[in-house]
Amino acid sequence: MTSKVVVAGVGMIPFKKPGQSETYPVMGAEAVRLALADAGVGYDAVQQAYASYIFGDSTAGQRVLYDVGMTGIPVINVHNNCASGSSALYLARQAIAGGEADVVLAFGFEQMNPGALGDMYTDRPAPLELFQKACASVVPEGVAPALRLFGAAGQEHMQRFGTSLESFAKIRAKASRHAANNPFAVFRKVVSTEEVMADQVMWPGVMTRLMACPPTCGAAAAVLCSEDYAKKHGLDARVWIAGQALATDGPETFNSGDMRHLAGFGMSRAAARRVYEMAGIGAEDVDVVELHDCFAQNELLTYEALGLCPEGGAQKFIDDGDNTYGGRYVVNPSGGLLSKGHPIGATGLAQCYELVSQLRGTAEKRQVQGARVALQHNVGIGGAAVVTMYRI
Repeated sequence: MTSKVVVAGVGMIPFKKPGQSETYPVMGAEAVRLALADAGVGYDAVQQAYASYIFGDSTAGQRVLYDVGMTGIPVINVHNNCASGSSALYLARQAIAGGEADVVLAFGFEQMNPGALGDMYTDRPAPLELFQKACASVVPEGVAPALRLFGAAGQEHMQRFGTSLESFAKIRAKASRHAANNPFAVFRKVVSTEEVMADQVMWPGVMTRLMACPPTCGAAAAVLCSEDYAKKHGLDARVWIAGQALATDGPETFNSGDMRHLAGFGMSRAAARRVYEMAGIGAEDVDVVELHDCFAQNELLTYEALGLCPEGGAQKFIDDGDNTYGGRYVVNPSGGLLSKGHPIGATGLAQCYELVSQLRGTAEKRQVQGARVALQHNVGIGGAAVVTMYRI
């Protein structure tokens, strides 16, 4: 990166269940105003904006920003499945690093409907049809589309390494304990490993209902700027992006026969390796992680993709408590997608909000003491994986 990029401000609103939230323009504008206020800049200082969402018509980003201000700046709408929020962040960081702008806004929002996700258009090939075909032989009838992919990936890990279903349940229980301290989380009730195991079976031996994240409504935003701009205008320049990479699927996704790659394992690992090389430090230097736990299965897979533990070592990693307070890392102190919620377009920016708060030391009861290096992972099937490292 040619210019040091600072996260000057972040904003987020409490996530809510579908039907209980404001409309997307209200949610998005509120998150943007909060980020601008946190940064200490007016909207007139913003030179570019990147809007993230997937459930909405074209130019929904402009609709949000027109309630904040109308300055004529470029507004670009980003639609990259569940990695949309971090993709917007990636483009904003690129604009500053490349010298195109000094102050850039990335924001995400989603007004979702209840129930499992499905294809929006049924009169044309689905973007994920190759993924669904690749896992069809191992998935029983009646399993929802997203659950098919992540369930197949989790089952692959169980068969390869002897991972127990209880390991996934422990991840979900951990998420609930973390979310109990997060006022932005939609589900703050603590559940035990036993309760997760005993919940409604979605795929026998592979998944219970509590192991899947819920549809959620919400919004989050971040103001990025160059280090020079931050210093010149007296902005908070403590948190900066030390490395960032966006990867898409490689040939192993469909050629290896390994179901883990259908859930983004390969591209997540590739993006993480690039980030460690860019930052000049490795996984062993990270203190706190926000990763994409749309299903408990994916959190377990991502421990290994990010190098937090060896491949095949995730069950021991969990049993040793190295994914929570008092362990080697604190993973998803926000409660993650499983408990905080997953308003898809906002998720990547909400992860950014949490990690910036952690590095600033303002995360209150969730605070990871002495956090200096933070890692973010956001994945979208079909596919995109964005990994970002923040330092203070």
